[in-house]
Amino acid sequence: MLNFALLGAGRIGRAHARALNASRDAALIAISDPIAEAANRIADETGARIAGVKDILADQAIDAVIIATPTDMHADQVEAFARARKAIFCEKPLDLDVVRVRACLDVIVATNARLMLGFNRRFDPHFQMLHRRLRDGAIGAVELVQITCRDPAAPSMDYIRRSGGLFRDMMIHDFDMARFLVGEEFVEVFATGSAIIYPEIGEIGDVDTAAVTLKTATGKLAIISNSRRAIYGYDQRVEVHGSAGLASADNPHATTVTVANGSGYLADPLPDFFMQRYEAAYQAELEHFIACVERGGDIKPDGIDGLRALELADAAEASLKTGCAVSLAPSGESDRAG
Repeated sequence: MLNFALLGAGRIGRAHARALNASRDAALIAISDPIAEAANRIADETGARIAGVKDILADQAIDAVIIATPTDMHADQVEAFARARKAIFCEKPLDLDVVRVRACLDVIVATNARLMLGFNRRFDPHFQMLHRRLRDGAIGAVELVQITCRDPAAPSMDYIRRSGGLFRDMMIHDFDMARFLVGEEFVEVFATGSAIIYPEIGEIGDVDTAAVTLKTATGKLAIISNSRRAIYGYDQRVEVHGSAGLASADNPHATTVTVANGSGYLADPLPDFFMQRYEAAYQAELEHFIACVERGGDIKPDGIDGLRALELADAAEASLKTGCAVSLAPSGESDRAG
């Protein structure tokens, strides 16, 4: 049984608290958040005590910590808990600056800390099965991956201003998923995007609609499309074309019931929030983390996975600004191609 502390009692923190409560192998014993109302809500739901970060760092009874605080706090907190010899689960990204991320990963290596990054979509049962079928050779060699990610609506402007932009906040999940499915690193990135839905997003230099093409050294391609608005629900689909066929993972509906009449075919709506769509994934990623910490297995996704996804996001941002493809060197540094 692992004893956990949770830093951050916002919506993602609450999702992790629920996952901890449902686990037979973990217990949430401490919660920290500067907003007392948010911390008290989780404390009331779970029985965890409210504590300060310094108290959690010093508490020898706490084995692991979940960091679900704002992004600009992640790297400092990860380093502190690594030095305190606690296992760390941190929401993506470690930081919005790749230089700061690399420095943080140096501390992870120096302290031999156990770190997992919160790319929860790898643990979605549909995408997990898709990944398994690809690795089993069901469609031969992977040649082209297409990922669709569309949110029902944009988050608040306060959030967007701190998020690092669509590529680092939203599409970073898809960059990780593309790496997960293709199984190779991407060496070229081309991005285009617009602010055609929310003018206020464009006013701060961000986009609400984007498409990115990624290419590996062997020529495999991934095409990712994102939108901050989908009036029909939370749209999350993946299609993979290979040398021997096609594999895809479609959107799950509330039920599989359809009604056919003179107006056409009617089905239940999609989930309207990522918490609903990925509830099982949050539970599965936590169980993976617990199992790896207790049994010494390889934790994935790890800090390097987080770094690679952020490098792709940075390359996409550079490509959007220049209108040129961006090449990624093995070191992760990028430059304009062509």
